[in-house]
Amino acid sequence: MRMTSLTKLGLVLTTGLTLLATPAQAQLAVDVDNAGNADLIIAVPALPTPRSDSTLAGTTEDLGNRISDVIASDLDRSGLFKPIGRSAVKRITVDEVTAPTFPYWQGRSAAALIQGFVRSNGDGKITVGCYLYDVALGSELTRQGFVVEPADWRRAAHKCADAIYSRLSGESPFFDSRIAYIAETGPKGNRTKRLAIMDSDGANHRFITNGQSTALTPRFSPDYKQIAYLSYLDGNPRIYVYDVGTGRQRLVTQSRNPTFAPRWSPDGRFLLYSMAIGGNTDIYKIPVQGGTPVRLTDGPGIDVGGSFSPDGSQIVFESDRGGGQQLYVMNADGSNQRRISFGGGRYATPEWSPRGDLIAFTKMQGNFRIGVMSPSGGGERLLTNSWQDEAPTWAPNGRVIQFFRTGRGAVSSTVWQVDLTGSNERRLPTPVDGSDPSWGPILP
Repeated sequence: MRMTSLTKLGLVLTTGLTLLATPAQAQLAVDVDNAGNADLIIAVPALPTPRSDSTLAGTTEDLGNRISDVIASDLDRSGLFKPIGRSAVKRITVDEVTAPTFPYWQGRSAAALIQGFVRSNGDGKITVGCYLYDVALGSELTRQGFVVEPADWRRAAHKCADAIYSRLSGESPFFDSRIAYIAETGPKGNRTKRLAIMDSDGANHRFITNGQSTALTPRFSPDYKQIAYLSYLDGNPRIYVYDVGTGRQRLVTQSRNPTFAPRWSPDGRFLLYSMAIGGNTDIYKIPVQGGTPVRLTDGPGIDVGGSFSPDGSQIVFESDRGGGQQLYVMNADGSNQRRISFGGGRYATPEWSPRGDLIAFTKMQGNFRIGVMSPSGGGERLLTNSWQDEAPTWAPNGRVIQFFRTGRGAVSSTVWQVDLTGSNERRLPTPVDGSDPSWGPILP
């Protein structure tokens, strides 16, 4: 998908506009540390079209409605905004896209306004324009344009929402991304666990494996082309890499010993994994294309769940070497191993934030809760308080965490997300039960 300035597309409805915000425009912003108490009302009317042309994904008029809905839904899920969707406001014309009727939007109590358009290009593709306005000042804050295949209209909507989110929060985007997870069906004791992928909002859901062998702990490669996961394909827990484009998969190591908990290096060249030999489990690193694995831990006990720091220089992992599960950090070559968790209870499934400033984990002390701490072990905070929340995975911008939740006595589990304030907790829709989510980076 190509994203560019509307001025370069020759699609400007007026001229002389700029992408730069003035100091006065910069006053409109949301407080990311106050998520869950959203008070910035943002209007998202349907995107008009110069002419309702047919495309392979529907008419441009219909796409304008659906794109508006996705933008409003994305912004609502962030917990920072109160979107007013198209059903509650007037339809705008193409002429209004760059000349909003600000008094009308002020009458709707909107602080911000998203307008745009959808146009068929005549070559089978469509152009989606996206504009953000400060209603009180009557000024434009940003604009972007996207030339896409009609089938990619949802990505254009997510990109628009990402641009709005970043402009008003100052944070990196996260809507145009995908999630791998384990789709679960069947009775307790005989669950079918399939690998599946979907967009960050649960749309475009797709099963990857057929359930003939149990799949667990998936992780997208940084370029989204492959998924590393644990499979019982030959009856034993072993790590495979699935090629999303070809549908082929291959075993990472040739060892007959159980291997599990794969994690990609930030550059996509290596995999971390754990391997159990003779009752002892250690963390190893191996080139993605195969080769000789390097053992990074060698002490007694169970060392699992290795996760690279975003610069690839360090690894966080869990170990019971001290008598109970705790979090440890080591250099990428296995040196300088030191414990970082010292609170009560046990700690598991650590994952380093893509921003590098925090480590998410599961804390087991009575119930299972999702928490974060600094890489040095300071500032521990628990973000959830249900019966059993586990296996955190970070959004690309490092402000939202997904995990899976199992209720007391329940067979099924579901995928949830929470932001770093702990106040914007939401369930992600999946067609069947879900566990082990893995959030990939922003789509290339």
